Amino acid sequence: MSAAGGPRPGRRDPRSERAPGLIKPGGLVDQEALPAAVHAGSFVPDPDGADPTEPSDLSEAPLIAADPDALVEPAGGLPDDDAPNRVVFVLRRDLQKRLDRYLSDRIGFMSRTQLQRLIDEGGVTVNQRRPKASTKLGLGDRVEVFLPAPPAHEIPPEPIALDVLYEDEHLIVLNKQADIIVHPARTHLAGTLINALAYRFLHQTGGSLSGVGREHARPGVVHRLDRHTTGAIVFAKTDEAHWKLARQFERRTVDKRYLAIVHGHVEPALDVIDLPIGPHPSRLKGYREKYVVRHDHLGKPAVTIYRVLGRYGAGGATAGCSLVEVELKTGRTHQIRVHLAHLGWPLVGDDMYGGTATPLGDAVPEVAISRQALHAMTLGFEHPVSEQPMSFRAPLPPDLRDLLTALRLRPGHEPEPPPGAALTPERILSGA
Repeated sequence: MSAAGGPRPGRRDPRSERAPGLIKPGGLVDQEALPAAVHAGSFVPDPDGADPTEPSDLSEAPLIAADPDALVEPAGGLPDDDAPNRVVFVLRRDLQKRLDRYLSDRIGFMSRTQLQRLIDEGGVTVNQRRPKASTKLGLGDRVEVFLPAPPAHEIPPEPIALDVLYEDEHLIVLNKQADIIVHPARTHLAGTLINALAYRFLHQTGGSLSGVGREHARPGVVHRLDRHTTGAIVFAKTDEAHWKLARQFERRTVDKRYLAIVHGHVEPALDVIDLPIGPHPSRLKGYREKYVVRHDHLGKPAVTIYRVLGRYGAGGATAGCSLVEVELKTGRTHQIRVHLAHLGWPLVGDDMYGGTATPLGDAVPEVAISRQALHAMTLGFEHPVSEQPMSFRAPLPPDLRDLLTALRLRPGHEPEPPPGAALTPERILSGA
């Protein structure tokens, strides 16, 4: 950048690709949360000395820096897919400027009053500590902003049935059903959980979802489940609840446990899978939606703990199948599906990653399922306002219940639950 802050002669100014007035030079934001005119990949040097060091992680596509040398992965790794939109600034000069003034110079769609409220609610940290609006910024300070998106059009309400596990004025926990996506996307603008919640709040209970993510039609979305994955999912109803819940997901203090039925007899009975995940290198149709284990700069840290609860059918690595409790320590897209398939144990029914509908072979067609056999069984977190621990268990859906019941009638073995297991086959089927 020149002394005046303009682009170097002969170089494209990446700021021209941003929506005007959203984020001024010095940071970046989840590209999918911005209007469609904004393109991924604009790291912009800051004339005041802030250096953006990490992208948001909600985007399905990799974020590519305008200047590759500008992308620096922090020591703690990149944020989880579960984290909301955020901007990170690292100051390269000793500005001694108030935090609220610094942010108001760079976040064009929020007033200074709104930013002060955001700071008070815990949506901003300086060096991982909760600051005041008057906090002075100096050389090396790391400012992290959990960013609400600009206002957007209302999401049309739709009368879609919801299985509510818990609701208060701050949050709502649902037992998500199969074949429904969480929020509107490019090819699915209706029939989502967000549309269903809009109808519930308008016609039944009152209230609303938080404003975080509203620009990209995902207000209140703290984390996500795949379209055909069932189970427990939480939405925030206020901005404060959103920031505080999202921070728990980011800090990996949320207890997320899934039930999976996979091909093969999984060994050992307890293990930690610590393999980075990134987008499939091919962008051809049928591959660009997939993720893989990759060890280059596009692979993001991903940690999965699995515990075997049962093995059924013929023995061996590729025959029969296993009932597995999966505990997530990160929240990458398709993480469980990718990790287990990579080790040779694709989920039953998951044809994207090598699974088939018949876990015991075509000779036993009655033991089959039409989707990936994955269910978010338990979800535990600290209430964002009362700070009381909360834990929810989503009952097993009928298709997985029938599948597990049929498998248990076949030859098999259900060992003692490995250390740390929260589930057993009996508890799963009884709903206890």
